[in-house]
Amino acid sequence: MKNKKVLIVDDNALNRRVFENVIGHNYFFESASDGMEAIEMLKTKKYDIVLMDIQMPRLDGISCLKIIKEEEITNIPIIAISAYSNQGDREYFLSTGFDDFIAKPVKPKDLLETIHFHLQPGLQKTDTSENDSNEEVNLNESVIQQLLKYHNLDNIKSVYHDFLEEAESLTEEIKKLADLEKFEEIGEKLHILKGNSGTLGVNVIHKVTSNFEKKIKQLEHNELYKEIRKLEEGLKTYQKLIENDKIFAKYE
Repeated sequence: MKNKKVLIVDDNALNRRVFENVIGHNYFFESASDGMEAIEMLKTKKYDIVLMDIQMPRLDGISCLKIIKEEEITNIPIIAISAYSNQGDREYFLSTGFDDFIAKPVKPKDLLETIHFHLQPGLQKTDTSENDSNEEVNLNESVIQQLLKYHNLDNIKSVYHDFLEEAESLTEEIKKLADLEKFEEIGEKLHILKGNSGTLGVNVIHKVTSNFEKKIKQLEHNELYKEIRKLEEGLKTYQKLIENDKIFAKYE
């Protein structure tokens, strides 16, 4: 399947990086930072499938799809990706013309199987309704096990190390935004961290960012810094889990 090419459309660099890491061992890919850029790329280059985030500035995913359909730019499968996750939302996205829908946080297994399903006619998707996450552990190793079906171990290690590096960078941005009391922007950073930690099964960060995001608009100044310290503690715990690749040793 390495001859197939995926266009990833997402306005956030960390989201794109995680998706690129998950699919990059199996497919060629290029990325667009918003709907406008995606349309220009689809007009000039050949792709086999599009992963389209719904919530984007300038041109959101639904508006982007509408232009693609009206101008008949391409007829390749276009997959909606969004934090909306109930059955009604899924049916709505399909009714607008998307070929499939993946809910955030995106499970690597769901992402890869959805792409395979649309690029290999006749392939059946497995039932992904069962919740295979283990919220009691700091890192859900079932995600690593899923990725091992599609990636070599070195590639998987790089996914988790890249996430740590960029999560640390986002946390530093959150600290600066806290000094300026820019709560909405903090919420946006937390949303990114929550989605990607959920995708990779990094529960120690996913739980902290989920709770932090829910409370962000009601937090007093002192409470804000308490939540940031929890996030920093979660990052330290995660760093210890993957340092020296100890957690990956059993898969070698």
